[in-house]
Amino acid sequence: MQSLLRWGVENSSPGDPPPRPINNLDPGIIDHILGKPDAQLMKEALKIGVDETQAEDDRLQALDDLEMLVQNIDNANDLKKLGMWEPLHGLLTASSTTDALKMQTLWIIGTALQNNPAAQLAYLELEPLPALIRSLSPSYNSAETRSRAVYALSGLLKLNAAAVQQMSVVGGWSALRASLEDSEIRVRRKTAFLLNALLLPNSDDKVNLQSNMSLPSSANAPVHANSHASMLSDPSSVSTYGITLSAIQNEQTEEGSSLLDALVSALIEPVPFGPDGEKDKDEEFQENVIRILYTFVACCNGSFSAAQKHSLQGFLGETTMTESDNFGLTSGELQELSDAVRGS
Repeated sequence: MQSLLRWGVENSSPGDPPPRPINNLDPGIIDHILGKPDAQLMKEALKIGVDETQAEDDRLQALDDLEMLVQNIDNANDLKKLGMWEPLHGLLTASSTTDALKMQTLWIIGTALQNNPAAQLAYLELEPLPALIRSLSPSYNSAETRSRAVYALSGLLKLNAAAVQQMSVVGGWSALRASLEDSEIRVRRKTAFLLNALLLPNSDDKVNLQSNMSLPSSANAPVHANSHASMLSDPSSVSTYGITLSAIQNEQTEEGSSLLDALVSALIEPVPFGPDGEKDKDEEFQENVIRILYTFVACCNGSFSAAQKHSLQGFLGETTMTESDNFGLTSGELQELSDAVRGS
């Protein structure tokens, strides 16, 4: 560009007449020089992605390109303006969609929803929770697809009380309970991390209604007025802990056990995992579950049943109180959890 400018200066003189406008430029050349607008690139990528006449590799590449584009929060908001949420969700639910295409679609959805209440509300209008919950099932989805389904579900649920309120209706808590025993350890880790994020309390006094404010503690990300208008007008819309606390304590299975029972069981007696089921311990998963239990006690004033205390006492009693054995908690936090477990 600098060379072109220099050539123009060197080959012109003050007396030259002004150049005549050129009206017959090829739009393709202009696009090549300036680049197409992101909105056009997004539409073109989705058009290829949903086209069943295209080769699957080309469709996957187009969807990968779309995922990169929606990493920009403004582009993610444009999914609604461009009418792209419906065909994107349609691709997720179509019976002809292969596992690989479903996996890539979930990746796009999860990325677009991250820290974006406007996108959350736009997607929630399509009642997507049943499809996301089905994508967690090991019977129909690969380990990678299930992992990305948790990612998409996290994007929809975090700081979104309206979506979390629907979880009981669609069997969402039961699905997350089952995911705590998934054969893919990444699914277990993400599920435990999600439950803790939903359980963290958010109070109005933690929300500073300024244009440069930070979100509540469960999401350290900047706020944009165009994307977070619903949160700015109603800070309580981000509060998910009350609904989640009730679900953890009260959602019962046919056997009468709760989601809290399942968390304790997943910690004490984890289902073996790995290619041959040769592993039964994962430190990251343990840390995530311990963090939920600490949040339950310290932030939600929760209490354990006698049976839960007995199980947890045995587990914590096997651990020496050293920094390396604190499960990601500080010594004080671990002590607080231990006191709650030992309390009468």
